[in-house]
Amino acid sequence: MTNNIYFIANWKMYGSTSILNSLNKLINLSKLKKYHKAKIIYFPPFTLIKDLKKKFIKSKISVGGQNCHHIEDYGSFTGSISPKMLKDLGCKYVILGHSENRTAGENDYDINKKILSALNKNLKVVFCIGETLKEKRKKLTYSVLKKQINQGLKNVKNYRKILIAYEPVWSIGTGVIPKSEELEMNLKKIIKLISKRTKFKLPILYGGSVNNKNINSLKNIGCINGFLVGSASLSSKKFIDIIKKTIN
Repeated sequence: MTNNIYFIANWKMYGSTSILNSLNKLINLSKLKKYHKAKIIYFPPFTLIKDLKKKFIKSKISVGGQNCHHIEDYGSFTGSISPKMLKDLGCKYVILGHSENRTAGENDYDINKKILSALNKNLKVVFCIGETLKEKRKKLTYSVLKKQINQGLKNVKNYRKILIAYEPVWSIGTGVIPKSEELEMNLKKIIKLISKRTKFKLPILYGGSVNNKNINSLKNIGCINGFLVGSASLSSKKFIDIIKKTIN
């Protein structure tokens, strides 16, 4: 694992071409030596991947897809995007296992097939895991994370292309983040579960209501290697603020 600090912008179903010019300051920041450890990756809607890739062509900022089909190449799956299509667009990453897609019906088996297909096409995978509020209250967090990791990463051999994003479902979009002690405990459990599968130390990211106001408390948790940012990443100003406060 490198010493990179990951800053992932998940735009979800937001964004348009009109927002692209607001990224100029971020591009300039990414070129500064002071921020050379900042690994910035944007995950826009599929409709904006090509535009963002073109926008970032002279920077070190990467682009990824928010999801993909489990079929690697082509097929009769209306409305779907394959790993091959993401690669053809210049994507280096894909988000898989996001709680919003799990809620829409994806299960661990589906996610595992997608992960294996994405890896076969040489995409790096941001693998999202996390418990719901109901599971948290029933003290099932560890068993949920264990199941998601063991089933989601079944038959994976190349762990160097996996990033783990811990996103408590109850935190996403609510403005509520876990207490530092709880978060650190869960992250350490995740690291232990991963260590049973590979000796390679995977980057561990945190996602869930990350913003420029709570980043100071989150950045002090030692086992976090970066952040998956949702709504705050739509504002270039807020996203830059998150990067600056983390690196400074």
